[in-house]
Amino acid sequence: MLNAKIETFLGCDRPVEQAHTILFGAPFDSTTSFRPGTRFGPPAIRHESFGIETYSPYQDRDLEDAHVLDIGDLELCFGSAEQALADIEAQTDEILQAGKRPFLVGGEHLVTLGAMRAVAKRYPDLHIIHFDAHADLRDDYLGAPLSHACVLRRCWELVGDDRIFQFGIRSGERAEFQWGKDHVSTQKFNLEGLGKTVQALQGKPVYFTLDLDVLDPSIFPGTGTPEAGGISFEALRIAVTQVCSELNIVACDVNELAPTLDPSGVSTAVACKTIREMLLAFPDF
Repeated sequence: MLNAKIETFLGCDRPVEQAHTILFGAPFDSTTSFRPGTRFGPPAIRHESFGIETYSPYQDRDLEDAHVLDIGDLELCFGSAEQALADIEAQTDEILQAGKRPFLVGGEHLVTLGAMRAVAKRYPDLHIIHFDAHADLRDDYLGAPLSHACVLRRCWELVGDDRIFQFGIRSGERAEFQWGKDHVSTQKFNLEGLGKTVQALQGKPVYFTLDLDVLDPSIFPGTGTPEAGGISFEALRIAVTQVCSELNIVACDVNELAPTLDPSGVSTAVACKTIREMLLAFPDF
């Protein structure tokens, strides 16, 4: 039969009318401050996902039963961060209008801002949970306000004080940490206090943004700005399962895989398994 062979993330091919979550890629890395390559993350995750099982023994759930549709990658303008963000915002808004949960796969962390612009318009009481090695709270990076080093500062402009909860942060300039004390909640180095935050955000709309460099780089070397230290995969798995299963996650993203920087493929496998566990943790999976 002459059907189109469209590659999707592992098992995520439900008809759109049956899908609760819509996964899409934003292959963009034009503001990367160190090593480029995250633009290759979304297609690598999609392709390499077939190296893992659809079934999660951790949760006793299977992506073959999940209500998820992968609609592929956006074609983004590498010469204009603002145009790329506008396209991501438009795609996110279309998914929200259809009553679905957007799940964005980056790309560099700036792509979060495009999705956040759409989500914040729809949910005025929006809160953010942010896992990362870096604070990303600079007002600008080398004069550019649109940078992956500034993305949470731009998100703060959308949601305001006491709405952003950061975990795993172990890098940033002094001014970021000083500014952050008055505007966001930051748990340095690890995920301690996550349970308390989850309890505090019960019933509220939450955007969950995961920069995979929160992981120890010995586990996840394939990233543009590796930072010594970090958490284990098991700690991350438990945490993302808790966040996605216990909170009202209205949108989320996973970003900063640069697959060409880890020829072993281990980093891509880690990203795939993390996304699988997140998708399966949603109550309406």
